[in-house]
Amino acid sequence: MKAAKIAYKPVGLLLGAISGMVAGALFKQLWKALGHEQDAPDATDQDRTWREVLLAAALQGAVFAGVKAAVERGGLVATRGLTGTWPG
Repeated sequence: MKAAKIAYKPVGLLLGAISGMVAGALFKQLWKALGHEQDAPDATDQDRTWREVLLAAALQGAVFAGVKAAVERGGLVATRGLTGTWPG
């Protein structure tokens, strides 16, 4: 394993945690903006429809994947700018 990749590991872990928090907050705002008064349902919510549960899961997955990719890519590009080496 290259030294840059090893050195980037803690940065990547920190960015992953931050991206999870950002994605969670973004998803909650997006769910409310779509006109839902309650929190997003999960699969165990008996009183919610299949449509609501599956829509919430798909939207949440898309938001988390998009935020994670953007934050990870940004971290890698910034690291390359600082060190001249791509750590991925």
